[in-house]
Formats: sequence, C-alpha cells, structure tokens
Amino acid sequence: MSILERTRRQPQAVALPIGPRTAAVLVLASVAGLMMLCWPLLLNAQPGQRVEPPFLFLALLPLVVVVVLAEMGEGGMDSRVLAVLGVLSAINAVMRGLGAGTAGIEMVFFLLILGGRVFGAGFGFALGCTSLFASALLTAGVGPWLPFQMICAAWVGMGAGLLPRRVTGRAEIVMLVAYAVFASYAYGLLMNLSYWPFALGIAVPGHEGSLSYVAGAPVLENAHRFLVYTLLTSTGGWDTGRAITTGIAIVVLGPAILTTLRRAARRAVVHPG
Repeated sequence: MSILERTRRQPQAVALPIGPRTAAVLVLASVAGLMMLCWPLLLNAQPGQRVEPPFLFLALLPLVVVVVLAEMGEGGMDSRVLAVLGVLSAINAVMRGLGAGTAGIEMVFFLLILGGRVFGAGFGFALGCTSLFASALLTAGVGPWLPFQMICAAWVGMGAGLLPRRVTGRAEIVMLVAYAVFASYAYGLLMNLSYWPFALGIAVPGHEGSLSYVAGAPVLENAHRFLVYTLLTSTGGWDTGRAITTGIAIVVLGPAILTTLRRAARRAVVHPG
C-alpha cells in the first residue's frame, strides 16, 4: 500500500477543536493584525505629513496572541498537544534558520501548512505564532517586524486548518500545493504592507513616478502604488521562490508527514469540556 493510499484512509482528526470563545479570540487577534497592517491606507492625514508607526499596536498583538494561547489551553489543550506544538515549533525554528529566506527559499511554511491541515485551524494559528517567535530568538531576529511575521504566519497555519477536510489522497496534496502557492504570495504581500508606508522615496527603474506611500492620498491611489511596488520588487522574486519551495516540499514530503502527524493526532486528540 502506497503512502498516498494510507493517507487516504487516515481519519481527518482535529487535535485542537475551536470552541466559541476561542473562535471569538481568534477573530479579535485577526482584526488587530489587519489594523496593524492596513491602518496607513485608512489614515486621514494631510499631504506631506510625517506618518509614524503605531507602537501601541506592536504592544497589543503579542498580548492578543497570549490570550489566544490561554483560551486554547482553557479549552482542553493537554500535555500531548502541547508536546506536538513544541516539537513542530522547534523543527520550524531550526529549518527557518537553515533557509533564512535566501532567494525566497523558506522551509517553514510547508510544515506549518501540514500541521494546520491535520490538527486544525486553532493549532495552525498557534503553530504560526510560536514557530516565528522561536526562530526569531534562535537567529537573533527579534525586532519591530516580528509581530507582523507572527500574525501573518498564524494566518497561514489557520487557513490550512480551514480547508475542506473531506479531500483526501492525491487531491489533498494538489489542494495543499495550491493553497501553499496562494499563501506564499499573500504572506509576501502582507509583509510588504507592514513596512511600505514608512519607506520613503521608492523609485523603481523603468517606472515613472514614485511608488512611496502618500499621506492623505485616496485609498485606491495608495493601494495602486503598493500593488505595483509589490509586483515589481517581491512577487516575481522572493514570493515566487517561497511558493516553489513550499509546493515542492509538500509534493515530496507531504504524504509521509501527513501520515506521521495523523498517527500522532489519534493519540493526542482532545475534546472540548
């Protein structure tokens, strides 16, 4: 029996079910993250006014993440699930240090997607946060960009857990690869948005005019500048490299890792209450 056939027969266990309170806190954390990323586009500023990053948001998001993890623990996350979360976070931290994003090579996202797929959206959210936090500590990469990386990676893991669970076998691998490509480009776009409003004097050769954020300009004009900036500086390079790396890793390693994780999920599965 092939690995894909064994994967097709594995139960779609969710080790960390999402209760109403946890779902509400996940929504709160996501709204806070969107506010952190999108507030410059909605800011009512005067043309030429200096725009400062909202350091209050940078302090708020880690607090929200802590609340999310606490809610998950209160909802029935036992020591076995914590152990799986710790192991996967540690592996991701080491793998991210090996790749370091060189030429878009990212070895974090495929395991993050597979973990979210097997253990559910709540687990995927937690794994994204803890993986990026642990890797930042390991590589001395702690900085104002870390909360943005954590929330964006958390969304990647959460999205994998929300994919249709009835899809199995080869169709599941195809679905995960398609999601990995989408998530890779979405992650790059959101991370660009986290610093683009504060990058002054952006000029791209062959493109007329500046692509910098303009305080007080209409939302659609700033959005257009940002999308052009992302397409010219990120999409064709870093983001495409991330998408290719993650997709290949899922095709090559995905079936075996899914089988292993599902075997662990059967032993670590918990139920609310």
